[in-house]
Amino acid sequence: MPANLSASAREILAELIAFDTTSRNSNLELIAWVEAYLSGHGVASTRVVNADASKANLYATVGPQVEGGVILSGHSDVVPVDGQDWDSDPWLVTEKDGLLHGRGTCDMKGFLALALAAVPLFKQGAKPVHLAFSYDEEVGCLGAPAMIEEMAAQLPKPALAIIGEPTMMNVVTGHKGITVHEVEVLGHEAHSSLTHLGLSANMVAVELMHDLAELARTLWEQGDPESPFTPPHATLTIGTMEGGTAANILARRAHFVFDLRCPPGTDPEAILAPFKAKVAALDAEMKQAFAAAGAIITRLSSAPPMTPAGSQEAEAFVRRLTGDNSAAGVVSYAAEAGQFQQAGFATVICGPGSIEQAHQPNEYLAVEQFARGADFMVRLAQELS
Repeated sequence: MPANLSASAREILAELIAFDTTSRNSNLELIAWVEAYLSGHGVASTRVVNADASKANLYATVGPQVEGGVILSGHSDVVPVDGQDWDSDPWLVTEKDGLLHGRGTCDMKGFLALALAAVPLFKQGAKPVHLAFSYDEEVGCLGAPAMIEEMAAQLPKPALAIIGEPTMMNVVTGHKGITVHEVEVLGHEAHSSLTHLGLSANMVAVELMHDLAELARTLWEQGDPESPFTPPHATLTIGTMEGGTAANILARRAHFVFDLRCPPGTDPEAILAPFKAKVAALDAEMKQAFAAAGAIITRLSSAPPMTPAGSQEAEAFVRRLTGDNSAAGVVSYAAEAGQFQQAGFATVICGPGSIEQAHQPNEYLAVEQFARGADFMVRLAQELS
């Protein structure tokens, strides 16, 4: 059966990879394909759409509507391939030297394909499997909360949730949280030789970005050497920045986005409070010079960390299926697992592949890992039968 499931999952993976679900795009074509696939197996599904209905989460119960089931969850969106040097078409699954290349093979359409391939097995279970596919995880875990809230209200209480992020099929019980902020600075344009007549948004933005760089260095220095996370401290990085129109014009607008990733027990709001106060002070100062000028910081997203608390039975259950006897692991990336845990679900992370292969050109999932994932799905179906 695992060999048959692997073959079916490979076909499904090819279908999923062919959809360019980069977060800036809609994922509705992929969602429609999954809906049709589930319907073909007699499984009804539910969409939970975003505000303008351009994207959707999807959840479905496979098996009886009873308590004690298992949630299998993953995100449908992927990161961009822009500017990356790929040796193959990123929207086709290309096997080479035992590796399945393609954008999202590892993070995390491989897991979705395996879960879908196991639907015929899950249908035979005495306990259900609840599939949960989200959107916009890669831009701050934006999509899942609305779906999680609806699942918590509508489903017979599941026993646990498994988030299939790449962990080499090892069990992970902790991850960092993430907050994403944007800063917009508005200056006053003038000739660059007449700095007294204008205000450069770029110069203000550089000052603020310098403050963030210093904050990142401080967080590094304050790292707890006993922390299980790598790196063992909160991290802050500026992901995008833009500003100005020409070298000889004082910039009217500058804009940058940064993320802060904190281990459990670290308050991101406390870390950022001095910086936010600095932005507010600069905003007031700039407005005194030019009424339309100013600076504003906006939180774009926030996702909580995951801890081992309350998930011991879930961890033991997944370990029985994987045979993983190593020490419980933690990961430094953020995931939707913390959101499931926050909603009251016992939650662990376990999926095929390594996060080191994610987001890279020539992203890949090893065939061996794909096979281990197929074996996991078969064992899960047997456990629930």
